[in-house]
Amino acid sequence: MLYRYKGLTKEGKRTRGTITASSMDEAKNRLRHQGIYYESLKEAREISFKGFSTRRPMPNVMLSNFSKELASYLNAGNMTILTALKLMEKQHQKERNYRAFLNAIKTMVDEGKPLAVALREQEVYQLPEFFLQSTKVAAQGGKMVEVLTNMSHFFASQSRIRQQILNAMIYPMFILIVAVGMTVFLLIYVVPKITGIFEDTHQELPGITKFVLGASGFLGSHYVGIMVGLLLLIIGGKIAYSKVRAFHYAVDAAMLRLPIVGKLTQNHELGRFSYIISLMLDSGVPYTQAVTLASSTFGNLAIRDLFQQVTRKVTEGNKLSNALYSAKGVKLKSNFLQNLALGEESSNVSSVMDNLSKLYAEENEQGIERLLKMVEPVMMLFIGGIVGTIVMAMLLPIFSMSLGAKL
Repeated sequence: MLYRYKGLTKEGKRTRGTITASSMDEAKNRLRHQGIYYESLKEAREISFKGFSTRRPMPNVMLSNFSKELASYLNAGNMTILTALKLMEKQHQKERNYRAFLNAIKTMVDEGKPLAVALREQEVYQLPEFFLQSTKVAAQGGKMVEVLTNMSHFFASQSRIRQQILNAMIYPMFILIVAVGMTVFLLIYVVPKITGIFEDTHQELPGITKFVLGASGFLGSHYVGIMVGLLLLIIGGKIAYSKVRAFHYAVDAAMLRLPIVGKLTQNHELGRFSYIISLMLDSGVPYTQAVTLASSTFGNLAIRDLFQQVTRKVTEGNKLSNALYSAKGVKLKSNFLQNLALGEESSNVSSVMDNLSKLYAEENEQGIERLLKMVEPVMMLFIGGIVGTIVMAMLLPIFSMSLGAKL
């Protein structure tokens, strides 16, 4: 459990924070052990649903910074993990949640628990399982600094990739919003003002004009219902995606079949898997266990199901590449399967997977750049087409009226 406290240090300075303990008495003992005289101590209640903790995953940037800071302190001489955690806690006093996280693992390490156990038992952030296993094996093999440094690079790269994707989506989304806004403005405010001219002439209107006028009238009369319907559709889709497994799988599988997006998605997923496998093998994690843990990190459910299906065969002694070749489901990139088979045959999976992850990262950077170059003219044509259609629908009857007047 997590407890919040306020009190005084031995030096008489006021302090406040959180501490992890299994009971109130244990929390009091831990505070005494740290030399803190508490004035108030109460449980920091967490909201939970259906027995699941609401601990949110630690952001990649924060996890990268934690790994980098701890590695730098441990590499700066004969500093112990406990001393490093104490220094880190002092540096992050203004970051409440992160300070609580550091305080929790510092307290448990001070009591004699290994770092991996403290990271698993703290109740502030949820940490990736492969990170916990890697730190556990690294501590046993004396490779903590090396593993933490590699983990820092990995989580930093994941954060950078996520930011690149978000940045890449800003321009297309802006263009789409402008297109929708312009269309709604024309149909609701501009078209109705011209409609009166056509009604007075009582002439037969072109089909495209009738369609635009009908769309304008429908949108003007039901715009509230349309907005509410779209909002409900978006919310319902997000809920279904997170709660209904069949829907989640169908969407993810369809994503992989898209012409360009499918390749980018598979590159991202397989690249991350390759790098995680490489990290864990370098940390000393056994191959079978590394495959099992890395298979659970896929974001795409269709690919995750495929790997978790073949993981059972790997635990029975089969090679992962052979199991993937014969498995039914998503068809993986041939160069991934070939490189994996090469790594398993040469007993050099770590190096091969690391090189493959770099290759996929480069391919995705180039692919995103090409996609953005394609999106810009397509979106411009989309806007021009919508505006041109509306303008043409309004001008055709006017031209007809002008020609009729001259005749």
